[in-house]
Amino acid sequence: MGTTDSTAPALGTPTGSAGRRTGSSVPDADGAPLGLRARLTAFLPAAAAYLFLVVLLLAADTSVSDVARYTFYVLWGVMLPGTLVFRLLRRRPHTLVEDLAFGAVVGLVLELAAWAVLVGLGLQSVATAWPLAVVIPFAAVPRLRRHWRPRGYRRMSAGWSWSVAGTVAFTSAYMYGAVLSRNPIVPDSETTRQYIDLPYLLSLAGNAKHNFPLTFPQAAGEPLHYHWFTFVHMAMTDLVGHIDLSVVQMRLMVPALAALAMVITAVVAHRLTGRPWAGPVAALLIFAVGEFNAIYPNNVGHWTFGAPAVPLMSWASLSLTYSQPLLMALIGVVGDALRGRGAGERGEGERAAGEPGDEGRAGRIPAFGRGAFVLTALFAVASSAAKASSLPVTLAALAFAGVMVLIGTRRIPWTIVGLGAVVAGAQVFATAVLFRFESYGLEVVPFGNIEKYWADPQQTRTAVTQSVVVAATLVAFLLNHQLRMVGMIPLLWRRRLRLEQTQWFLLGGALAGPAVYLVVNGFNASYFTLAGLSFGVLLSAWGYCEVFERAALPTRGKVALAAGTVAFVLLLTYGIYHYAVDWATFALKAVGDAKGTASYTPLVPALAAAAALAGVAAVCGVLWWAAGRALPALRGRGGVVLLTAALAAGAPALLLDVQQSRQVPWDGAWPLPASQVEAARWVRAHSDPTDVLVTNGHCRSENDYAVPGANCWNSLSFYLSGYSERSVLVEGWAYSPRLMSEKSGSFWDQPLLQLNEDAVYRPTAGILDQLRERHHVRYVVVNRKVAPESPDLKTLAKPVFDNGRMAVYEIS
Repeated sequence: MGTTDSTAPALGTPTGSAGRRTGSSVPDADGAPLGLRARLTAFLPAAAAYLFLVVLLLAADTSVSDVARYTFYVLWGVMLPGTLVFRLLRRRPHTLVEDLAFGAVVGLVLELAAWAVLVGLGLQSVATAWPLAVVIPFAAVPRLRRHWRPRGYRRMSAGWSWSVAGTVAFTSAYMYGAVLSRNPIVPDSETTRQYIDLPYLLSLAGNAKHNFPLTFPQAAGEPLHYHWFTFVHMAMTDLVGHIDLSVVQMRLMVPALAALAMVITAVVAHRLTGRPWAGPVAALLIFAVGEFNAIYPNNVGHWTFGAPAVPLMSWASLSLTYSQPLLMALIGVVGDALRGRGAGERGEGERAAGEPGDEGRAGRIPAFGRGAFVLTALFAVASSAAKASSLPVTLAALAFAGVMVLIGTRRIPWTIVGLGAVVAGAQVFATAVLFRFESYGLEVVPFGNIEKYWADPQQTRTAVTQSVVVAATLVAFLLNHQLRMVGMIPLLWRRRLRLEQTQWFLLGGALAGPAVYLVVNGFNASYFTLAGLSFGVLLSAWGYCEVFERAALPTRGKVALAAGTVAFVLLLTYGIYHYAVDWATFALKAVGDAKGTASYTPLVPALAAAAALAGVAAVCGVLWWAAGRALPALRGRGGVVLLTAALAAGAPALLLDVQQSRQVPWDGAWPLPASQVEAARWVRAHSDPTDVLVTNGHCRSENDYAVPGANCWNSLSFYLSGYSERSVLVEGWAYSPRLMSEKSGSFWDQPLLQLNEDAVYRPTAGILDQLRERHHVRYVVVNRKVAPESPDLKTLAKPVFDNGRMAVYEIS
């Protein structure tokens, strides 16, 4: 169970008048079933968070029918089969929320297998019934029936439950303000703008409804060597729940998966640390605290060190959204297999005399047992092609833990070796079978992602000055992405690096993520940093809870700390929003870069803000020490105040993101007129999944083709394949694995591209016959804003759709 016999109460845990802990994880009284009122009360936080999200979805023009269908899909198609299988694999029950959270993630894994069978055999029409393959055996086999109603759950405290529910609600509100309320489900005007990647991601989901394995929709028949499991999930949501993919993408999937990721983060943090309150803290750190920055607006061009965790996750990187609960569950089962094992491979719950650690605390939570290896395999395979950054960081974390344990004990840690073999097998499978060794342009260039900030091509700096600039760049990187992991420092310091295997594992992942980013060049390398963040926040929450416990704040102190933290975040938010430009001007003048032309210019505002905050902290520290001489209650408690402020310093990012979305368009949001989408959706309604399309639209235009006949330079048009859910002979080819690895901009089959263009501008009966018979083309879709079609096309093919801007011709 989550409580301990420690003399200091866990974070936020109340104590009775006689010092007896009421705990954050308590058993049902005498093991007796809870009464109806108690059961309803226990589910109230989850119900409140769900209803709050429903209200937001309805306010964002999501239909009641779609919300109901999605709820059915989640319960029937994900949670039910997944929870039953998880209960079979884990040894003993711990808490209901843990069963449901891990069960939901197992359901995502089972969904992949169900999709492969259904689409591979052409049985999409019966997709809704696939959970029966799990439900029937668990209902029919006597030994499996007990998993329907397991006994022996520990009940989480109301404070813990409401804290996790509040984190989910906060993130749901953020998504509504920044994304859901700002973007229509389907483009609804000629001036609609949409982030450039979204139609591409939609096209992959549409492809997953009909193809096993997936192909590249913008070049019919081209294989897709990519992490595409996310789009299988979207396809299954459509096939099982019968929900339009646009609704899944733009409304339902992201908040639901983010909520699951927050809950699984809270559950994993509780299990690995033995501290219930590490759960809400870890969830807050990974979802409610963003990157530290002093720039507003912080648009894509100002993402100094690659992708930010929450803003990008929320709407632009669906694969990151999908991969997070899978990675966190993988960390949870691997960490559990190592839990309670210290330098001497001690058994669970054992502690060497005088050694610091939490083995006794963690030992009260029943281990998963041998099922942890099966769960590791399931989550590793699913993570392999959910996000390509997940398994490399996990493998590095295991390798780091193995080396440190080997050095400390001079014994081979066989548990780590076994888990590493399982994860390595999944990585080899993904690399060889799914990715076919495609690198997507990533290459080993040490410091290639950040060296531009210390570049000095004219060699005008002295060696000392250049060294300072290099050091400042590295500090800026740590502040930007790693500040929320500062809670691990007191943990490591207190243990003097005498860590348990689980802690070595988490530390290894936290270090490996940013290390890969610093070694491997390319924007996509920033996803390794984000993968490492999942490890780091668990260790940071662990350390924070220890500091909090040692501070032993009374109730008034806890209230004051909470209120002060909120005030600090709001003050920072106000300052950045109103004075970011003035601050940047002041900071640049202070470092002699008044013109803002130095290579390190983008880093100066944040570094100066950090220096100013450090100065304020130093002054406050002196005052706190002086006040502590007169007020003993302050002594030994300044550290928790300082650590709380440091962890919360990135919290303004999400608040500012909401405000920015209302005032400043996001870089990368390009025109997507409703007339184009109307034509694509007409094709979807009047075609078969095997039909192929021809189009003259290959590029996106920043000004919606204001200059007729402008050159096609970006090949980033994906709307037709996205909204039609059909493959296109040649659409936009910029994201093809073939070109990403070759770093080429030209389409690889020029004769095919010429045939495609001739069908629109120089059609003949022979050309159209060749397209129909050899390439299975049925429709020619013309965007007249790009260029009008040949007048001969209407005599050679049947006009079937025309809204002025777009025309569709059927080749019969």
